[in-house]
Amino acid sequence: MNIALAIEVAAALARRWEGCYLTPYLCPAGVPTIGYGATYYETGYSVTLHDAPISKERAEQLLLWMVRTKYLPAVIALCPGIDDPNRLAAIIDFTFNLGSGNLRISTLRKRINAGRWEDVLFELMKWNKAGGKVLRGLTLRRQAEAVLC
Repeated sequence: MNIALAIEVAAALARRWEGCYLTPYLCPAGVPTIGYGATYYETGYSVTLHDAPISKERAEQLLLWMVRTKYLPAVIALCPGIDDPNRLAAIIDFTFNLGSGNLRISTLRKRINAGRWEDVLFELMKWNKAGGKVLRGLTLRRQAEAVLC
């Protein structure tokens, strides 16, 4: 499988849906964040609201680092049978957005591991809410992921 392609496609999805913020901000969960959703740096230090702004290039570095070192390994560990780079990218983006803990406990993971890709769209679409409300942006993101599956 072409892992490099999966990383690039997943990063493209994250770029599209996360947006890029060059100065630290509080995400909706109240966590200091920078770039394309980074909450910590390669050094292990957490992002703080007092951190200096970063360049677009630095944001790109952080994004690719997060996909390569955090989300790709998590998805491979939880869904080891994914053998298509586009499917892998879609599930990496899901995990980037919702965390590996949610992938771990999801029926989505069970369907993927059972090879039931025909059920993946339905399972992805269950994850389009925040605070119990359907959000258009999350619906569109899940649809974009589903197209790759």
